[in-house]
Amino acid sequence: MVDREAAAAAMAHSFTQEYFQIPVVTRAYTTACVLTTAAVQLEVITPFQLYFNPELIIRRYQIWRLITSFLFFGSLGFSFVFNIIFLYRYCRMLEEGSFRGRTADFVFMFLFGGIVMTLFGLFANVFFLGQAFIIMLVYVWSRRHPLIRMNFFGLLNFQAPFLPWVLMGFSLLLGNSIVVDLLGISVGHMYYFLEDVFPHQPGGRKLLMTPELLLPALHGSSMLMRGPCLTARWTQTTVPSTKSICSRTTNSTKTHKIRETSRQKDRQKM
Repeated sequence: MVDREAAAAAMAHSFTQEYFQIPVVTRAYTTACVLTTAAVQLEVITPFQLYFNPELIIRRYQIWRLITSFLFFGSLGFSFVFNIIFLYRYCRMLEEGSFRGRTADFVFMFLFGGIVMTLFGLFANVFFLGQAFIIMLVYVWSRRHPLIRMNFFGLLNFQAPFLPWVLMGFSLLLGNSIVVDLLGISVGHMYYFLEDVFPHQPGGRKLLMTPELLLPALHGSSMLMRGPCLTARWTQTTVPSTKSICSRTTNSTKTHKIRETSRQKDRQKM
């Protein structure tokens, strides 16, 4: 009996450690989606209380629908498991990859995608926007990793940028509407173009600026996740309390500069 309790405690501790190693935004969004689906499955709430309905939002002030429409992927089944796996995988890869140490920028991408999809949802007959949001994440990740080879269920081999279109074709084969996929691809392309393409065009400039309000609120979570030395490297900021921690890097840089200067002097003498 004692051995079983010890094993259960060790398993719980291991799960807790693994859970809190997940980046904060991915952890929060994935947990919210799972809890929402569990609440519907347990009949605590119903999908009719969650779906996107502009009339109820505006006239009856049911503001929560602006958020809950992104959290529900249907009842427990293949569709839910498929969506939650893709959400966790590509959201985490983005947060640990191109948004590493940039939690505020990642949250701003969430806000940008959510707002634009909500505006499009006013004109499209879409009740839940979560799947479109996942497609947006997949699209941004795939465009930032164009050389990666993908394999879809062992049937198709293709480059990463084709992944959103493959998923749309898969939805079409299952008999689902592709409006949600097209919505996610469109919003994902808007973000990718404004963030990664237009600023590097002749005469282009950066249009998507993370609000300063998000920076102090989310900088602390980035520090806790990444550690002071790594955060300083990615954000290119100087934190006074990290001088002693990063002193080895600074000393090695100074030593390298001194060696280069001495070599140049020796060459001049020769």
